[in-house]
Amino acid sequence: MEIQKKISAVIITFNEEKNIKRCLESLLGVADEIIVVDSFSTDQTENICKQYQVKFISQAWLGYSGQKNFGNSLATSDYILSIDADEALSDELKKSLLDLKINPAHDIYSIKRLTNYCGKWIKHCGWYPDKKIRVWKNGKSQWHGEIHESIQYDTGLTVSELKGDLLHYSYYTIQDHLSQINLFTEIMAKDEVKKGKTVTILQLLLSPLFKFFKSYFIKLGFLDGYYGFIVCVISAQASFYKYLKIRELLKK
Repeated sequence: MEIQKKISAVIITFNEEKNIKRCLESLLGVADEIIVVDSFSTDQTENICKQYQVKFISQAWLGYSGQKNFGNSLATSDYILSIDADEALSDELKKSLLDLKINPAHDIYSIKRLTNYCGKWIKHCGWYPDKKIRVWKNGKSQWHGEIHESIQYDTGLTVSELKGDLLHYSYYTIQDHLSQINLFTEIMAKDEVKKGKTVTILQLLLSPLFKFFKSYFIKLGFLDGYYGFIVCVISAQASFYKYLKIRELLKK
């Protein structure tokens, strides 16, 4: 009889006292090892984590990919589950992961992510199904990218999708969203400039309009009601900010 495979859950944190308990609770009975790589939180994140059987490591910030890859290097199980502090496993996803441990048919697995925005589950706007590779055989993949990082893996590996949703508790207030896009567009703009990206006035004007039209009408954001509208407006705003910041950096 084949021995059941094990899963290491890897989480990076910084001041996640609002979210981390929910995340850890969802991993109980599924993850055989939980690794938390913390960037010296100043809130109760560490104290909450230490109420659970986790490996808690303090590590200076290495960037999104660097921090996650550092956590992955500490994992000892057959498979790695990468999960953010503001995410949690749905019941169906828990079952899928338990089935994987018994019958690991593939090397890489993607998961659909369902986002909760100010208390509303967003099922359109281009936000769902937001498929992400989050499970893979230990040593078979690495994170790449400065922001909105993604998993890169060798050719020849088999890829499948797990049933169930990764529940993403993204923003508690609209102000949280606005603050994050200001930070993220700053990072994205710098990254694009490094790659030689240029922006015309036409792109600056039309890209936000196209982004809103695509998210609200083509991706059916209007079906998500008031918050669907807000999501689409702020997504368009983020597009404008990114292109504006690229132009400003190029001027300097």
